[in-house]
Amino acid sequence: MPVAFVGHGSPLNALESNRYTQAWAAFGRSVPTPRAILAISAHWFINATAVTAMRSPRTIHDFFGFPQELFDVEYPAPGAPELAAEIADLVHPTWVGADVDSWGIDHGTWSVLTHAFPEADAPVVQLSLNAYKPLDYHVELGARLAGLRDRGVLIVASGNVVHNLGTMDPRRPGAGFDWAHRFDEDAFAVLRDRPGDAAALGEHPDYRHAVPTPDHFLPLLYVAGLAAESGEQPETLVDGVEYGSLSMTSYAVGGNCPPRDGDGHGAGLPESPEPPDTNL
Repeated sequence: MPVAFVGHGSPLNALESNRYTQAWAAFGRSVPTPRAILAISAHWFINATAVTAMRSPRTIHDFFGFPQELFDVEYPAPGAPELAAEIADLVHPTWVGADVDSWGIDHGTWSVLTHAFPEADAPVVQLSLNAYKPLDYHVELGARLAGLRDRGVLIVASGNVVHNLGTMDPRRPGAGFDWAHRFDEDAFAVLRDRPGDAAALGEHPDYRHAVPTPDHFLPLLYVAGLAAESGEQPETLVDGVEYGSLSMTSYAVGGNCPPRDGDGHGAGLPESPEPPDTNL
């Protein structure tokens, strides 16, 4: 079963059709029907490693300032408590807690799956990002999840290689700052050529600009670990930097990437009263 890293960007991408969301939809059509989906979202960033283990996970609208239409979106996929238990056994002795009532399916997951699997008929389990662990922990944990692929589980990691909302410039749709392109391209080179070393990107000279907080970057490390374990090279589903400092680049490991077509730049965020400081 393939693995994907998706640069999900603004929640508004859930409502839009653009070259990114069209690529996610094409990816969903290209993969075998999964037994279940394990989602690793930037938006469940907590002080522990856990998986959702409820039968009917709620759709979480973890944002503010967006139109009501976005808050009305529901993604009613079933959960899979049995998969949660399977994950805990697979990665033992690493401890993975079972969340039976606090989380659900957040927008890092459903904004992508509404395009890739619009029927919401595949069970979805989310894995949290442990904020207390170093980068190499996430690469290693990703590698240990590799056995799920042979059991019919599609792994989808959702974040952004470059995610600096403080420097986003609404005047630059479809364009990125030099440092953002540099980090985006260098991250792919590492993922392609030596994915087991992906934690070393934390020493990249542009890391502090590209990754002011680790939450959106960490999902990429799980895909790096999975690629290192399998020996497969990732392929680009779609690439691009939007509004100066938001990478929408997405990758797939395993399977055949669908053609990269489509048009339209990625969705933006609600307008801020002042333009950002782009003097980096």
